[in-house]
Amino acid sequence: MKPADELAFVEFAQAARPRLRRAAFLLCGDWDLASDHVQEGLIRVYVAWPRMRRTGGEHAYARKAVVSAFLDSARKRSSKEYATEADASLPSGEDVAGSVVARRALMVALEKLPARQRACVVLRYFEDLDVAATAAALGCSQGTVKSQTSRALDSLRSMFSESPIGDLVILNEGTSSW
Repeated sequence: MKPADELAFVEFAQAARPRLRRAAFLLCGDWDLASDHVQEGLIRVYVAWPRMRRTGGEHAYARKAVVSAFLDSARKRSSKEYATEADASLPSGEDVAGSVVARRALMVALEKLPARQRACVVLRYFEDLDVAATAAALGCSQGTVKSQTSRALDSLRSMFSESPIGDLVILNEGTSSW
């Protein structure tokens, strides 16, 4: 696909997504499932985008694609999921202590990063911003975001590389690994 077509599709998808999601919600009654149907519908529009004439029929085609995605999923009985209540008498199987230790190790590691690198990691991976949005938020170039993020990830990898189980390790606080 040509870059101009790619840009036009991205603009179209961003503008159409909220309305398509509301329509999909009305079809299925579940916001998460509605998002899945919209995603599938927009994939179908993306595939057809180079062949489509831009006469205003893009919205109708996208709406039809979302409805088709909904109908296709309704036909697939084997993919239905039914929620059941968890047995309260059984342990959850979640390692709560491990989660707390991992979270603390991550926070300590982030605190060790220089402020700009920490900001890049948080904006890129916790706030899920792209490079351009991160650069705009920090008031710097995209190249700066890329280099700072790369350095931060290298530092984080080196902090966590010596863990005996392949997870996180804290190198500074008494150099204890876990």
